[in-house]
Amino acid sequence: MVEIDKKRDAIIEGAIKRFIHYGINKTTMNEIADDLSVSKPSLYYYFPDKNSLVFGVIDKIFSDYFEIIEKDKLTEMSIQERLTGFIEVKHRFFQKYYMLHLSGGSPDSSLNSDELRQHFMKMKSKNENFHADIFKAAMDRGELALADPNKIAELYLDSLAGITSLCILHGNKELLPSKKEMKAMLDKQINLSNIFLKGLK
Repeated sequence: MVEIDKKRDAIIEGAIKRFIHYGINKTTMNEIADDLSVSKPSLYYYFPDKNSLVFGVIDKIFSDYFEIIEKDKLTEMSIQERLTGFIEVKHRFFQKYYMLHLSGGSPDSSLNSDELRQHFMKMKSKNENFHADIFKAAMDRGELALADPNKIAELYLDSLAGITSLCILHGNKELLPSKKEMKAMLDKQINLSNIFLKGLK
């Protein structure tokens, strides 16, 4: 069982590398098999088609993301420090996985199946629920005025996503935004977060 999990993880890591370099659309299952020196039947044993492999990639990325922010959730800090930390984590992931185009709401447009979109939206919903818990805890501590934490979390994350979308819109989808553009995006998101929190106090 452990050996199976290791092989599956190795395939996902190999797919991520190729997807980042060439894009999901331009990558074939055969190329991933060749990269990893695994037989095609072996690859298809773990992932019957490309969609299932993209599912595995999305799960891996979100799993790593939630593992980091859930660890941070346990530390004692103000809501402002906590949300700034989450923005910085998300920023690192955005930089690392930019070429997968996950920030646009789904991966590569050629794989815009309803099933894949629903899967992606489930991850988005999990992130909203996680942030709602953070806002509720801050309200319970008296850091923020009482309000509907779910609505607050949705509005907060949509606002941050708007800044990300502007960065993508102004850049070239096929190229990583410049360091200056990345820094400007991070600064704007942190400033927005601070202003957002002031409005809730």
